[in-house]
Amino acid sequence: MTTPATPSPGVYTSRSRVTRNRAALAAAGLALALLGYLIGRLQGGPTDPAPAAAAVPAGSSASPAPSAEPSSEPPPAPEGGTDAYSTIQAESATNQQGVEYEDTEDDGGGRNVGWVNRGDWLRYDQINFGTTPATHFAARVSSDVGDGVTGQLELHLDTPSSPAIGGLTVGNLGGWQSWQTQSTVITPVTGMHTLFITFSSESDTELLNLNYFAFSH
Repeated sequence: MTTPATPSPGVYTSRSRVTRNRAALAAAGLALALLGYLIGRLQGGPTDPAPAAAAVPAGSSASPAPSAEPSSEPPPAPEGGTDAYSTIQAESATNQQGVEYEDTEDDGGGRNVGWVNRGDWLRYDQINFGTTPATHFAARVSSDVGDGVTGQLELHLDTPSSPAIGGLTVGNLGGWQSWQTQSTVITPVTGMHTLFITFSSESDTELLNLNYFAFSH
C-alpha cells in the first residue's frame, strides 16, 4: 500500500492566506452596507427606495403647489344649520302658532303660510348668518286685508320677546295670492340663531300670507 504524500508546509500556508483574504473581503462588504444604511437613516431618507422613486418620475423635479389667488368674496358661513342667505320656505318652520299651510299660486309653486292673525308666530332653528353681518331682509308676501288695515311682520332672535331686529308692514296687495317681494334694513346679525317671525296688528282679521324669505349683506 502506498502512503499518500503529505502536503508541504507551503501548501497549508497558501490556503490559509486565501481563506483569510476572503473573510476580510466579506467583512469589508458587510461594513460598507451597514454604513450606507446608517447614513440613509441619519439623513431621514426612506429605508425602502421604491416609494421615493415612484413619487417623482424620472427626468422631473418636484415643485411646490401654487398658492391660492386672493379672493374678494366674503368668508364662507360656518358649517351647519340653515344658510340665512338661501331662500327659506315659510312652511319649513320648526314650530308655529296659529297659522296654516296651503298650496300657493306664486311662481315656483309649493306651499305658503296663510291664515295669519296677530299673536301668531313662526320659529326657525339654527339659522346660520355666518361671520359677515346680514343687513337686509326680504320676504314674499300677499294680502287682501280691508282698506286701512295693516299687519306687522317682526324678526326676533333666540326668543320671541327679544328686541326686534327689523320688520315689514304689509297692507292690501290686491289678493291673497297676489304676491310681492318686500324688503327692509335690519340690525346687523352674525352667527347661529333661532329666528322667530311674529305677527301683530290692531285688527282681529287675517293679515297676510308668507311664501318665503331670505337675508342678504
